[in-house]
Amino acid sequence: MSDAVKDEPRVTAPAPPPPVVPAVPPRRQRRTDATSERGILSDFDWGRAGTRWGVRIAQAAVLALLAVASLGPILWLARAAVSTTQDTLRTPMAFWPSGADWANLSTAWNEAQISHYFANTVWVALGSWFVQLLVATTGGYVLAVLRPRYAPVVTAAVLATLFIPGVVVLVPLFLTVLDLPLVNTSLLNSYWAVWLPAGANAFNVLLVKRFMDGLPRDVYEAARVDGAGPFRLLWSVVLPMSKPILGVVSIFAFLNAWKDFLWPQIVLPEPTLQPLSVRLPLIRDTVELDVFLAALLISMALPIVIFLVFQRLFLRGAGLGGAVKG
Repeated sequence: MSDAVKDEPRVTAPAPPPPVVPAVPPRRQRRTDATSERGILSDFDWGRAGTRWGVRIAQAAVLALLAVASLGPILWLARAAVSTTQDTLRTPMAFWPSGADWANLSTAWNEAQISHYFANTVWVALGSWFVQLLVATTGGYVLAVLRPRYAPVVTAAVLATLFIPGVVVLVPLFLTVLDLPLVNTSLLNSYWAVWLPAGANAFNVLLVKRFMDGLPRDVYEAARVDGAGPFRLLWSVVLPMSKPILGVVSIFAFLNAWKDFLWPQIVLPEPTLQPLSVRLPLIRDTVELDVFLAALLISMALPIVIFLVFQRLFLRGAGLGGAVKG
């Protein structure tokens, strides 16, 4: 009898069904994943319609204030540049009570000789941009890609120059430009006096080096295996992958050269060679207010265009899209 009981198969009770969890509305559902962001407001607060609308209204108000603070002066200058002096002084916030005066732009361009100083500024900015881009690219390439034994020492020396105020080196730099070593010539009243010192920009070198440190070194090794030398590696591999950072350096270099005032005033005492940043304060006392505001608008138009062009051509491109081996 006992053997029959042992051989009889056991019947196990079925597992109970899982409990039914009531559905939770999506807006009240808690975020439990690890990637959820923490904020000032909890998920329960975000589930309340009043809280959501209050936050959205506050965000829109802050965005509107930032837009007014950044674009307001530019838009006012654009309005005042084509207004008469009386309208600007009497009703500065009105929209052309006496009509738009578009002749201010042509008067500033021709009679105030803004066209001549504008060309000087473009020439100064282009030369400074080229020298800064050349030094930053080659310096960052040597320190980040080639990596010679003395690279850490040079990197530390370049970094140390960032802690030296520009005013401290102003006098030694002027004496160097006044009597260039080994050449024994003066660079005063020469655009080289602006271009060459602009190339000694440690921030740009370290910025490019930092970017190139993050590029994949497997591409470099593959290019070397295919027979690429240092110059071919720089031209065909590193530069196409470095378009985003080159765009950033280009924007910094061009805008800094465009608005620089003190150094061009020191090394370019000849009025016919001076850029707009130096001549505009002197022109202010010789022309009407409306013409001077038109000159200011002309002087700031090209930097805005340059920024938009470089942002479109460089910052939107993928860093690895143009690399070519060999």
